[in-house]
This record gives sequence, structure tokens and C-alpha cells, in this order.
Amino acid sequence: MEDISNIKDIKLSDTGFAYTLNLIGGKYKIVILYALSMNKKPIRYNALKRAVGSISFKTLTNSLKELECDKLIIRKEYPQVPPKVEYSLSTRGQSLVPVMDAICNWGVDEMEK
Repeated sequence: MEDISNIKDIKLSDTGFAYTLNLIGGKYKIVILYALSMNKKPIRYNALKRAVGSISFKTLTNSLKELECDKLIIRKEYPQVPPKVEYSLSTRGQSLVPVMDAICNWGVDEMEK
């Protein structure tokens, strides 16, 4: 049997993996980030909702607030009536694009098998 004694010394919550999952974890956050990365220019709330698919307004709003709080997206509000709000990836959010591309490429490779 393989020795796994070193595993019990690792605290997963202290790793970069856990930190990243905390930022992009959940059902929709990575989907929102991916939708924003696919659209090279800022996207409005309703267009983002259509791109994500079956997500409630409340869940989308909460996810966007969390992503903005984590500095992964930029929310730009225009002072007009009716209100206009656009979302885009921040520089920090753009740094996740290679990670999302790697996940996508892995999925494509596995689907072809």
C-alpha cells in the first residue's frame, strides 16, 4: 500500500488551489467570467443573463457582486434614465482567461475521446 502520511500534513484551505476555487467556485461564477471573456467588449446585464442561460436575476446579481468585490470584474454604471450598467473583466479577471482556456481545451479533448 502506498504511503500517504504526507497528505495529512497538507491543509488544503491554505493552498492556492483553495484560494482560486473560493474566487471562482459555485455554479455560475466561472460561466459568467467565461461569457465576459468571450465578449471582448463590455456587456450589459440582460445580455449577460441571456449568455449564462438558466440563472435567476437574484443569483446573477449576487454572483456579479461577489466577482466585483473580488476585483475580477468591473461594473460601470452610467448616470442616465433608465439606468445602464455594463460589466467587463478586470485585469485580474483577464489573468484567469488562460486557466479557463485550459479547462475548455481539456473538455474538448475529452469529448473527442
